[in-house]
Amino acid sequence: MPEWPEHVLWWHLYPLGFVGAPIRDGVDPDAEPVHRLDRLEPWLDHVIELGLNGLLLGPVFASETHGYDTVDHFRIDPRLGDDDDVDRLVGAARERGIRILLDGVFNHVGRGHPAFREQTEDAPQLFRGRWIDGRFEADVFEGHDALVALDHSSPAVADLVVEVMCHWLERGVDGWRLDAAYAVPSPFWAEVLPRVRERFPDAWFLGEVIHGDAARIVQESSMDSLTQYELWQGIWHGIADGNLFELGHAIERHDELLRVFVPQTFVGNHDVTRIASAVGADLVPHALAVLFTVAGTPSVYAGDEFGWTAVKEERLGGDDAVRPEFPASPDAVDGDARVLEAHRALIALRRRKPWLWRAHTDVVELANTSIVLRTATADDAVVVTLNIGDEPVSLPSADARTVVTGDGTLVGDRVELGPRGWAVLEA
Repeated sequence: MPEWPEHVLWWHLYPLGFVGAPIRDGVDPDAEPVHRLDRLEPWLDHVIELGLNGLLLGPVFASETHGYDTVDHFRIDPRLGDDDDVDRLVGAARERGIRILLDGVFNHVGRGHPAFREQTEDAPQLFRGRWIDGRFEADVFEGHDALVALDHSSPAVADLVVEVMCHWLERGVDGWRLDAAYAVPSPFWAEVLPRVRERFPDAWFLGEVIHGDAARIVQESSMDSLTQYELWQGIWHGIADGNLFELGHAIERHDELLRVFVPQTFVGNHDVTRIASAVGADLVPHALAVLFTVAGTPSVYAGDEFGWTAVKEERLGGDDAVRPEFPASPDAVDGDARVLEAHRALIALRRRKPWLWRAHTDVVELANTSIVLRTATADDAVVVTLNIGDEPVSLPSADARTVVTGDGTLVGDRVELGPRGWAVLEA
């Protein structure tokens, strides 16, 4: 694994929504590109101002609707623009020292993909399914009829994925988020990723894995990191349900993974209810305090830093609210100042203490509505104290001597927190 991911904090966004592209119209293969991708560039300075230095992009390739039904991995979605637009974005990011991760959908494609539409019974098969009376019945992804599953036992599929990855790495991106990696057999990644690393040894590969034995998946697949959904659930359920024992358990499980790999951590992304809606705006800093002080490669979902709210719904179009269009620049946003300041302060703390990337966290004290976490090395420590209850609490400072951010007061070896108070301290 390359060293640079240890120092990258990501800003995650969903490009089609961000630029206001029509989502349900599909792609006309002959359509002229509409150059919307340049709407991202005015936001790059915002990324730097937050203290972040990575751009984790959702799908940008030609697709039929929402981006995850790819029809051409080598062509930019015409609703976003063309190759020149990507080159400009990569160049602008490079000027600012911002890394770029692309979203690779390699488990399935859209039914409009030419290879699917033009397949014949006697040709090499790229898709899972069966021929019945001259008609191909495709396997689909999780019941979505529009998403036809690739056959990962096919050498032709492995060759295609290697070619796609290397094509865009050659164009200047830094790595790949592997969408629905949990649905792809680990031996497929174990074959493909080393072939890509032979040409691009500094590339980083992040797998989207929602459930399963994460350590085993990394060992068998050779992926560098996985999305840490268990910690995300522990954070927002623990806070929202007033049961911080769930958070404490999730952190202990999280620490066990560090023996094998460093997970990618988050409290929001394009597939889940925004954190401000999940826990309430007043408790967002509590979630962030955990995110930026436990081990991991953190990401901020674009808009969460402003305290935006949105609920994901299980229906057609149920993701739309969490994937909105953004204004032309950050100056046009009227956000929650307290949430924005918490992001800035905690990201700055993370920047000052890069050792947090793979550091062990101890649960020092735990109750339903309060918790003390201590993450430390031999000569440095960060302590998080959280109160999600409606009464003030006094919590141990765990040998920390200075309140870095939050609204707690240090009194001797105790931290005094008001109702729903929080504080981060350092040794």
